[in-house]
Amino acid sequence: MSAFRLLASWLLALVLIAFYLHITLHPWPNPVTGYVKFYDAPGEHLLFSALAERSGVTLFEPAGRFVSGIIELLAALLLLIPLSRRLGASISVLCLGAGVALHLSPWLGREVALPEGGTDGGTHFLVYVIFLALSLLLLVVHPSERSRY
Repeated sequence: MSAFRLLASWLLALVLIAFYLHITLHPWPNPVTGYVKFYDAPGEHLLFSALAERSGVTLFEPAGRFVSGIIELLAALLLLIPLSRRLGASISVLCLGAGVALHLSPWLGREVALPEGGTDGGTHFLVYVIFLALSLLLLVVHPSERSRY
């Protein structure tokens, strides 16, 4: 059972790390303007510019975007190291929980308006809910320090 938990822990951690690298540094296969936290010009990020506009809090864009990106990269780094994986998963739960809460707020909404018109149909919200569930699962699955010895 311990080998399964260790394998599941690594698999969940790697999926979360790939997700964080995807939303902060470089989305694949083709970078789309408005979705990369560190490479979008100020005012171009789809979600954070909508948050700044609708809430009236100008700190969301670009300062909030950079701070959340740094915290997400810190979580990814902590997830990579097995001894700090629980802390990384906890930070991940906080980041993704905040994202879900902002999607449920009137500032952002579950469906995000796209620049070319229309909405994303709630896809972004669904992705955040799924990765929040994976982060919570990692907190449960990762073997505790006592069970390793």
